[in-house]
Order: sequence, then structure tokens, then C-alpha cells
Amino acid sequence: MPGRFADDLVTALARRAITHDVALHTVQVSVRGETLTHAVSDPFDLDAPQRMYSVSKTVTGLAIGMLADEGRLSLDDPVTQHFPEMGPVHPWLEATTIRHVLAMRGPHSSTTYQRTDDGWLESYFRVPPTHPPGTVFTYDTSGSYVLAALVERLSGTSLPDYLRPRLLDPLGISPGLRFLTGPEGIAHGGSGLICTARDLLRLAHLLLADGVHDGARLLPADYLRDATSPQADTALRTEAAALRRGYGYQLWLPRPGSWLLFGLGGQLVYGDPAHGLAVVVTADTQACGSGDRLIDDLLELLVDPLVERLTAGIAGDGSGADAVPGADAVAVTLPWPAPRHDPAHARPVSESYANVVDGPGPAGLVLSLNDDGGRLRSVDGPTPTEGWDLELRYDRPVRTRVGGRPAVVTAGWTGEATLDVRCALLGDHLTTWRVRLAWTPDGSLAVQSQVFGETADHSWNFHAAYVPDVGLVTDRRLDTADAAELTASEKQ
Repeated sequence: MPGRFADDLVTALARRAITHDVALHTVQVSVRGETLTHAVSDPFDLDAPQRMYSVSKTVTGLAIGMLADEGRLSLDDPVTQHFPEMGPVHPWLEATTIRHVLAMRGPHSSTTYQRTDDGWLESYFRVPPTHPPGTVFTYDTSGSYVLAALVERLSGTSLPDYLRPRLLDPLGISPGLRFLTGPEGIAHGGSGLICTARDLLRLAHLLLADGVHDGARLLPADYLRDATSPQADTALRTEAAALRRGYGYQLWLPRPGSWLLFGLGGQLVYGDPAHGLAVVVTADTQACGSGDRLIDDLLELLVDPLVERLTAGIAGDGSGADAVPGADAVAVTLPWPAPRHDPAHARPVSESYANVVDGPGPAGLVLSLNDDGGRLRSVDGPTPTEGWDLELRYDRPVRTRVGGRPAVVTAGWTGEATLDVRCALLGDHLTTWRVRLAWTPDGSLAVQSQVFGETADHSWNFHAAYVPDVGLVTDRRLDTADAAELTASEKQ
């Protein structure tokens, strides 16, 4: 087998991701606990903390399974039994069990709270249910939040503190693992997990080992068996094909015998126990119209070819992981998505511009560009990045901080008079911001701004027009009449 086969598969996945404007942060591939290859994108490494979004659900579910194993609850307990203060409730809620919530077969058609609401926990019991529990699959993050609240109520401590001595420390999980919290201070068990890519691989290895680590059982076998077995039919989902093949307890079942932890933005943990295969991906797909396509790409471009080789190797000589290509594990550098750049279109710009209306977008823009890059700065007005002051390079990504957050900026002249800029904001909340600047023959500037992210200010999806500032005060916005008069005078 070619020694770099696994590396080549990761490279193919990275190429596909770039075509969809998907930023891969890290990729890890292991077989039977041995790393075949890993890939990172600067400034990420395997120990960089990142928001893992709905991977949180699986971790929360494991805590529920551990509490059941300790005899503190039964999965068939009605949820309201543990939250009596929430009564009285609708009969369908009274009939909802912990097992229903784990399997996403609760009584609500969707999450019962908005991110900016107060009282996320109470909303689960107050929002009228839409159907009896146990009947259909409905993806409900508020149910996972209730499960986290249940863990904290029964354990008398926070979700990560409950897990720390029982699971996290024995696995060597980083001490920085934490959960963002909801408005009540409860761990956001549906989406708030922040940990490292290496932490996720350690968790994947534990699941592949049936919950046993270094000879000690950390997770109850009966819970894991049920969690990784079909508990809900997801055939009516409209996302990636892999998400339409079934659901267990707070995780997906993309292939017979395999399981998948999946978080917003492309946080993926795939396990194939039959081959001892684990794949961990961290990413940001939010600027992609169908970000879940990364799952299908992962299966097509990496998992399927690798399983084919593994199966052939095992069938041929029984050598298992020793027959796996790329076992020397050479790291791969993942590229950042960047606007295509045509040097023929690059041109120097040293100009200040004023917004033609008191509308969306900053009041002014200041550009200082040369053939290699330059700077884009905003004047007067908040932005999704708390002020545009971006260093631009056409030949490489720029690692910087924007609005106090780590960021990666790429840019390129994509047309004769068109400059595209892409900014990835990292940290607790992943955000992608894209802006296109297009010049007209008369020197005015059209700006299209797009922002993608759960916590992003979506008012910054806008179109605006700017004209060169020829002496007007740039700390105020021009009204439409002033702008029209200025533009007319420039044409004369």
C-alpha cells in the first residue's frame, strides 16, 4: 500500500472543502488507537480549544448514561419527575421520558427557545408540544439542555465537574474543557462544549473500545450499546444522506455499525468499530450553503477508500493496523479558503470613501492597497468585527486579531475592478465574514457584505454604495441628495 495513502485522502478532502468555501481546521485519522495522519491549519493545532457545538449533545448523553448506571435515575423516568416545579404541564410532556429526549423523540417540533431568550429550561415545559412523545424524530436542542440541567441537578455540581473525575481525567482530557452556559447558568449541554481536537479523538477511542480505557470501564456497556443502536428513524431529514440513516442517543448513525458526533460548522467525530477507525474533523462550514455536505464528502473521499484498504489488508494477511498506509503519520497543512486572486487585476488604491446614505455599513472606508496587499479600515460605526482594520495579503493568509478575537484574513482581486476579502473569526463563537468591493467606471464603490455564524449580527448582510471623499467630513454620513450631487459633480 502507498505509504502516504491516508495523507492523500486528507488532501483530497481539503481540496473539496476549499471549493465549497469550507475552512478545515484539523483532521485526525486513527486505526485501533494508532494515528495514521493528522492535518492542521495555522493557527490551529490539535490542542487549540474550539467550540464543538452539537458534539456537546453526545457528551451530555454519556453523563446521563453514567447517572443511570449509578442508580440516580432511570431512562424511563418521566422528565417532569425531576422538575416538579415546572408543573402542571401538557399531558404529552407528562408522558415524555428521559429515553424519549435522548433519542430526539420528544414532543416538540423544534428547539423551544431562541438564543437571546431568558429561561431556556422553563421554555421546554411551557412551549406547547406539537405531538405525542415517542412517535417521530425532531431535532431539539432544548431537550439536550434539559438533560444537562438534569445532570447538574442530580449530581449537585456542573456538568464538566461531574464528568471530570469519572471520564475526563482518566482519558487525559485537557483541563481547559468547559461548557458555555445558558441564561440560568446551566451548562449548554446541547451546543456549548469547548475542548480540543485531541480531546475528541481520545473520546472517539473510548467509544470504539466499548467504554473501556486502560482496563477500566468508564462508560456503562448497556448504555453505549443502546446509544449506538437505532433509536429513531431520521429518513425524513433533508440534510446530508448520512443524517437520514438513523439516530441513537444524542448521536447519529450514518452507516450500519458506525456512529457520528456532529456539531454545527463541521465538528465531526466518526467511528467504525468493525475496523477500529476513528476520524475527527474540526471546521467552519457556515459560509457554505449546505455545510452538512462535509459529512458526505468525508465518507466519500476519506472513510470509504480507507475502509476498502483496511478490509483488503485484514483479509489478506491479518496484519491489521500494521497494513494501514501512512502509519508513519506525517502531518498535513490544511489551506485556508481564499478568494481567487488574479495579479493582472491588482491595482493600487489609496482613497477614503463615504457611504452615500445613512444606512447599513460604516460611514466611511479607507483603503491603502498595492500589488501585494494593503489595508482596509472602516470609519465610524460598529461592524460584525467591531471595526474593520484588516491587513490584506494576496499571497497568503494573515493571522491577526479583530475586535479582540483571533482571526484569519484572506483577500484577492477576483475581477478587473473587484476585490474580495474573507475573514474567519475564531474563539468561542465561529464566524465567517465576507465582503466584496466593486468599483464602477466613475470611481464609486459598491460593497456587498455577508456574515455567517450563530451569534453573528445578521444586519451585516447588506449592500451599500460609497463615493470618494473629496473634502466632505468623513465622520458623518451623506444623505442621498448630497451623494447624488457629489456623484454628478465628479462626472463633470
